[in-house]
Order: sequence, then C-alpha cells, then structure tokens
Amino acid sequence: PMGAREYYDYRRAIYGDITHKAILVDAAGTLLAPTEPMAQVYRTVGEKYGVKYSEDEILMRYRQAYAQPWGRSRLRYVDDGRPFWQHIVSSSTGCSDLQYFEELYHYYTTEKAWRLIDPDAKYVFEALRRAGVRTAVVSNFDTRLRPLLQALNCDHWFDAVAVSAEVAAEKPNPTIFLKACELLDVKPEEAVHIGDDRRNDLWGARDAGCDAWLWGSDVHSFKEVAERIGVSVGMGNNM
Repeated sequence: PMGAREYYDYRRAIYGDITHKAILVDAAGTLLAPTEPMAQVYRTVGEKYGVKYSEDEILMRYRQAYAQPWGRSRLRYVDDGRPFWQHIVSSSTGCSDLQYFEELYHYYTTEKAWRLIDPDAKYVFEALRRAGVRTAVVSNFDTRLRPLLQALNCDHWFDAVAVSAEVAAEKPNPTIFLKACELLDVKPEEAVHIGDDRRNDLWGARDAGCDAWLWGSDVHSFKEVAERIGVSVGMGNNM
C-alpha cells in the first residue's frame, strides 16, 4: 500500500486540488467506543447464566469467532444481526441461553453501553454543518445503529447514515462508501472518510475513490479533521 505522501500525490494527479465537501465517519472505534471492555460485560452478565470462562478466555474466543467466515449469509449484519451475534456470544462464552443473549443484545442498544470517543465532537460537527460540509456515518453495523445514535443524542450531527445491514454491503466493499456519497449528493473524490481500520476504512474508502484518513494515526481528533479541510472550530463557551 502507498504511504500518505504517495497517496496524496496520486490523488492530486487524478483529481487536482480537490476541496473536501463531505466527511464520512466510521462508528465503532472512531465515533463511538464501548464504555466497558466487551469481555468484562459478557462475563459479568453471564455469571448468573453459568458462564465460567475468564475475561481473557472470552476475549480470545470472541476474536477467533469474529475472524471466522460467517457461513449463514454473505453478510454478517443482516437486519438486526441477531443470528450473527447469537453465534458470537455462544462461541465466546459457551452459553447458548437465549435470555442471556437477549440481555446482552439489549444492553448494546443503549447509551449505557457506548460513549463518544472525542469529547469535542459536538462542537466540531456543529461547526462543520455551519460551514456547509456534508456529514455521514458509514458503518458495518446492524439496524441498531440508528436508534443508538439517537440515544447518544448525536444523530442530528449527520446528514446521512450508511449502515451495512441496510445497504447490503460491508466495508471494505466500496459500495457502502458510494452509497454514502450518493446520499450526501457529493462525488466520491469530494469526500474524506475517517476510520480506525486500515483495511475496512482506509483501503475500502480509497477503492471507492474517496480520500481516507486513519483515526489515531493520520488524525487524532475531529477538530484536527475539521482544520485539515479548512473549517475553524470554537469550543464550548468560546464559540
């Protein structure tokens, strides 16, 4: 893969000096993060259902299950994603109790389970909207994402949401990025995607013709994102 400078030169050779008119944002790992480690939640809730594995064992089994091809369908997240997540929970914990699964599943639909990674995100997205920059969430997620964004009171920051369960395409498939651009009425080369996964977010967005910056490497805050596209952001009472 090309480095940042090589990729910048490559894009400039194709598109010239493109002004970013839209920002696409990954959900889990970029915009949102769990409030508690997944293995801790699985173990704590699972104790009353007979789960005996330690957090380390649960995490190891979770990673193994998540990395395996999902044989039930072409996509992991179809509609509400329940079949896939039932498989993940039972594989991770050894517990197939439906009541246990439903308790976990519901928990991850609530604002108690998630937090915003960047505490200044609210001010940044408000500034972006005032500047006329279009914004969208682009996420491999099931249909719980929209109500989750509402519960966290950040859904109004975005002009569109492209969810893999609704688009029927998962990152790094460029289709989901192209759908987001279509919803925002911008050309792919006019959008920059921000995400934390090199394969899904960086390579996937670039395959669609979008620019892409890696969260935690190319950029470390949404304020930095805004400043890189020329939008000034005030914070709190200084706005």
